[in-house]
Amino acid sequence: MKSKVLVSLLSDGQVHSGERLAAELGVSRTAVWKQVHRALNEGFEIETVRGRGYRLITPVDLLDADEILGALAAPFRSSISLNVLDEVDSTNTEVLRQISMGVVGVPVAIADCQTMGRGRRGRPWRSPRGENLYLSAGLTFQGGFSALDGLSLALGVAVAETLEELGVPGVRLKWPNDIFLPDGKLGGILVELQGELQEGVVRVIVGIGINVHMSRADDVDQPWSSLAKNSPRSAWSRNQIASALIGSLLESAEVFAGKGFPAFRDPWQARDMFRGRQLVAQSGGVVGVGCGVDEQGNYLVGAEGGVVPVRAGEISLRVAV
Repeated sequence: MKSKVLVSLLSDGQVHSGERLAAELGVSRTAVWKQVHRALNEGFEIETVRGRGYRLITPVDLLDADEILGALAAPFRSSISLNVLDEVDSTNTEVLRQISMGVVGVPVAIADCQTMGRGRRGRPWRSPRGENLYLSAGLTFQGGFSALDGLSLALGVAVAETLEELGVPGVRLKWPNDIFLPDGKLGGILVELQGELQEGVVRVIVGIGINVHMSRADDVDQPWSSLAKNSPRSAWSRNQIASALIGSLLESAEVFAGKGFPAFRDPWQARDMFRGRQLVAQSGGVVGVGCGVDEQGNYLVGAEGGVVPVRAGEISLRVAV
């Protein structure tokens, strides 16, 4: 986004003259005018104050790599390679590109906007500019693919605990990878397996999407929520959330590598929004009551013939209506 620097200069909400902006940007006043119109096309509301200059009306929460890194604990700060982007096809895909380029450390990509964001089963993930947090990281684990059972659920616990520590009440987890608030879906986690680097060493790409400032989603066909829907927009900083999530993600990955999903099972169960509800497993023919998860992360459904485990890769659970 070429107008990002301009928006940053206007982010104080004060009137800035075209002459001053041109000097700070090192461009002509005509170029400033063009950047203002580009920002307007990108959805920012900028007022032209006759004879005085320009003022940004839209509240902004700009992503800043230095601010994100500065809030991380020193060990985590030195262990990651952070790339903050204005726009990208998908942060998961960007992490793959970083890996292919031989990046040193844990690759982490954050974007202001995704043009091809995706969720579970390849579904599109709505990724408007400047409103939400789109974050991906590349992690490695020992023990082969079988050691990854329950990983997406463990990371769901990490996200939920992070949000709670930031002051978000009522966080719930929907098996296998969604984050909910009482009024709807807040975010999701996408774990993509990339294969073995060498015998027993597996790489995964973890993508996390959190609705932060989003106030409209006319094209979303399910109840949704955002942090700003439940408290003032000014209460939330995407940089602060990103730092907290990165630290929690890396810390939880270490715990998972040593103890597996059983270390996360109880805190996941405590936030289970399916437990005790009548469920139907779409395309799987299983109908029954939600009974939580087993130590491999399979969801347990109490059906007529007994408790049936449901694997995330096989079928999708829905509340029966």
